[in-house]
Amino acid sequence: MTAQTFTAQMSVFKGGWRLYVALLNTTDPWPEFRFAGGLAVPTFTQRAEALSVLGFEPVAGAEWEWSEYSDDPDDPSTTITLLATVRVRSWTGAGA
Repeated sequence: MTAQTFTAQMSVFKGGWRLYVALLNTTDPWPEFRFAGGLAVPTFTQRAEALSVLGFEPVAGAEWEWSEYSDDPDDPSTTITLLATVRVRSWTGAGA
């Protein structure tokens, strides 16, 4: 049986980074992890550990992609928000 794939996203929310997995076509709450440490960008290892806690892992060969957006893209003086995404799959454990 092949694991289902999803998109995980990471952004700053209420003064800290949060990582969540978008579960489309469901009313289930999206799995979410909030990082301690304020605004320091979580390391690759921290992100992988957070995904594992949520029951996911990056799809083989997937890389984190970073983009930026603002509330008003036509105004260069508005605050920019970073958004990171990666394709993930549900994880059942290597030894399971």
